[in-house]
Amino acid sequence: MTITEIVFKESAFRHNLDEAEIRHAFINLCYDGPIEDNDNKNNRYIRLGFDKSGNILEILYNEYDTHVCIFHAMKCRSIFFNLLET
Repeated sequence: MTITEIVFKESAFRHNLDEAEIRHAFINLCYDGPIEDNDNKNNRYIRLGFDKSGNILEILYNEYDTHVCIFHAMKCRSIFFNLLET
């Protein structure tokens, strides 16, 4: 998929990250994959990426034809560290 646009829901900013930090982590990824269920009927994905300070952020988003909609972003919780091993 070629992403031409990244849009944000207001909920993406609940953990005091700004748009620039989230975009940076989204682009500088170290993991990307579906979440919730095996066939991903809910169109939910998780991406782990580095912010400008080198911290890993967890980003949850929906994927559409030419854009993604980010609805959650925060410092990565330890429950997701196992994804970095895949």
